[in-house]
Amino acid sequence: MKINTAEMKWTRAPKTYSVTEDRIEIITEPGTDLWQRTYYHFRNDNAPVLQLETDEEYFSFSFKTDFDSRVRFDQSGVVLYLDSDNWLKASMEYENGQIQRLGSVVTNNGYSDWASVDVDASIKSMWFRLSRRSQDFCVENSADGVAYKQMRICHMFNAEKTVSFGIYACSPENSAFKAVFTNLELTECQWLPHDGQAPDEE
Repeated sequence: MKINTAEMKWTRAPKTYSVTEDRIEIITEPGTDLWQRTYYHFRNDNAPVLQLETDEEYFSFSFKTDFDSRVRFDQSGVVLYLDSDNWLKASMEYENGQIQRLGSVVTNNGYSDWASVDVDASIKSMWFRLSRRSQDFCVENSADGVAYKQMRICHMFNAEKTVSFGIYACSPENSAFKAVFTNLELTECQWLPHDGQAPDEE
C-alpha cells in the first residue's frame, strides 16, 4: 500500500523541506544527529524525523533514498523513533571520498550501539526496509528495491503497542545536503516467521 505522506508527522521539522504525494525532500542542517551516550559520551537528539504511527504488530515499511552527502557523518535512512532514549535507525553515512558506512544503530534505555559495513563512496542511492513482528524488528537494504539483504534483527523494549516509524536525515558536522525519499510503501510483513528451532516454553 502506498503511504499517504499527508498523514506523516514531524518530530523536529527541518527549516527547509518539501513533502508531496510521491516525494519527500529534506535539506539537513549542521550539528543535527541521533546518538545516545555510548563511547562518545554525548547525547544528540535533534535530527529531523518524519513518521507514521501504528499499533499494527506485523508490517513492512520500505522506500528509496537518494542523497548528495559529502561531509563526514552526513546520513539518511529509516528510523523507528519512540522517544529520546529508545529508537532504531539504519542509514547510509558518509565517511570520506573512498567509503561510506552502511549501518544501523539500536538505542534502548538511553544507550546506542552501531553496526556497519564499509561501502563505496560513489553510491548515492539505497533502498531500506523495516519490518515489525511484535517487539522485534528487522532492517534490510537493497540496491534495486527487489533483492533485500539483512542488516539487523533487534528487540525494542519500549515498542509494546503503538510505534512511530519513517524517515530521517541529518548532518552531525558543519554540513548541509539534500536527501530525497520516494517509493514509500507499507505492506504485510515481509519478514517471515522463523522456521528453525522452536521457541522456548515460557
